[in-house]
Amino acid sequence: MNENRNRKRSARLVVKFGGTSLADGASISRAADSVVKKVKQGVQVAVVVSAMGKTTDFLIDTTNHACGKAVSGAELDDIVAMGERTSARVFAAALEARGIKYRYLDPVESDWPIMTDDRFNNANPILPICRERIRRSVQPLLEEGVAVVVPGFIGKTENGTVTTMGRGGSDITALILAQELSADQVILVTDVDGIMSADPKIVKKPEKLQEIYIDTLVGLADSGTKFIRKKALRYKSPEIDVKVISNAAGDLDADGTIIRGSLPNNTVVEPYPEPAMAVTIVGKEASESPRIIAEILREIRRAGVPLLGMSINHNSLILYLPMSAGDSLLESLHSIVVRDERTIAMAARKDLAFIRVRGVGLEETPGVISGIAKNLNSAGINIYGVFTITSSILIFVDLKDQEKAVRLIEESVRVNTN
Repeated sequence: MNENRNRKRSARLVVKFGGTSLADGASISRAADSVVKKVKQGVQVAVVVSAMGKTTDFLIDTTNHACGKAVSGAELDDIVAMGERTSARVFAAALEARGIKYRYLDPVESDWPIMTDDRFNNANPILPICRERIRRSVQPLLEEGVAVVVPGFIGKTENGTVTTMGRGGSDITALILAQELSADQVILVTDVDGIMSADPKIVKKPEKLQEIYIDTLVGLADSGTKFIRKKALRYKSPEIDVKVISNAAGDLDADGTIIRGSLPNNTVVEPYPEPAMAVTIVGKEASESPRIIAEILREIRRAGVPLLGMSINHNSLILYLPMSAGDSLLESLHSIVVRDERTIAMAARKDLAFIRVRGVGLEETPGVISGIAKNLNSAGINIYGVFTITSSILIFVDLKDQEKAVRLIEESVRVNTN
């Protein structure tokens, strides 16, 4: 057996410093000290840096103002990439001043690891090439005890043109490095103590979450929270946890929020394994009675079946439930309807198929929902319910159309997400 395989590898971290945690000299000094501490403990550290403070916004605004128009494409990428490249050079200088062996990687070099397509301003990494280059250029340096400093957000095409991967691109860089390096953990250093139970800008005294699973985090990202961009989440390895901490602590061992789990790499179309039904309850201002809704949910919970979806407007509620709930649940729901003055009647449409489409950022991809609707409509398939939530689209159609609908939805999603 290979002797190197028997030798226990040193702990390995990928640490990404966000722009707010590198806003000034004091912040960069504190960040560098936290890395030095780990290196001196024998930990292998790859550092990914964002542009300092608001540098990227400054470069974009300055360029647009100077040119008298919005600049885009390869020209803009080459300009804004200087923010991360400068940040990385400063960080590397800070490590050198502390006597630490380091290597700064730059996209002009032949061993630059992050290769992308040519979708300028929002490029996508070409993972097979990235992996090979990381193994060849980054891993040996770490094994030699060299701290590697990589400007995040930046890529390069195969013909050598600099690209950027859009907002959250530095997170993408960190997660790709971590996956190929089999890092023990990714640490995202920000200006907050971790992921909070609510946005501190809108809620007083939110609590820090000790951990959060990635499918839940996607739901927060859908609502506009930007702890980590959804585009980056698809690159998280299921085996590698991500920790979010504050640079104010000056310590990479600081307590923060652990992000666990992973998301599917591709869009998945999943039919629910059993028939569903839609139960409609109508009445005057029915949705304004918390008691009615609470009673309905209590009966569903008592029946031991999942609530697949719910649609509420001023005068009606539509509940999507598995058919296995049976007529006994319908009787219980009807008893709520007849005894409450706000509700008038109930109807049930049985034998529906519930189809879930899952994919990171799916609801933000232009044309996905309209494309699905168009495909189903052209085949004469009616949609009895459609919802978008946490990077999923939930669709209800007639059960007899399930197989055909799944095929048409897969075709539509393939066209609109490629």
